[in-house]
Amino acid sequence: VMAVRDFRDLLIWQRAMSLAGDIYSISADFPVIEQFGLTSQIRRSAVSVPSNIAEGHGREAPREFARFLRIARGSLAELQTQLLLAEQFSYCTSERSASLYESIDELSRMIRGMQKSLDSQLAAHD
Repeated sequence: VMAVRDFRDLLIWQRAMSLAGDIYSISADFPVIEQFGLTSQIRRSAVSVPSNIAEGHGREAPREFARFLRIARGSLAELQTQLLLAEQFSYCTSERSASLYESIDELSRMIRGMQKSLDSQLAAHD
């Protein structure tokens, strides 16, 4: 297992970056009228996930990192909602979004696992 030197070594950050790229790709096909609406919203949520993981890790305090991981999971829930709306408005097909939902679910579980690990570290120090 490679040591984590900075946030870029975290698998959750790498997966979040990949998901953000996929969201940018899929949202590029949304209608122009949505440029400042759903397109902007869904991209902000997608960017928020790796950003919060990076910021939390950069704080170098387990309690702070856990807090930012909660925010990242909240952004994933937002992202999922916005993707559902995009499908509802026929901006993307359910076939196209299916793999994104899988990525969102997997990443959410991975982040939750890291949160639990941080929680145990914190409990050991209390």
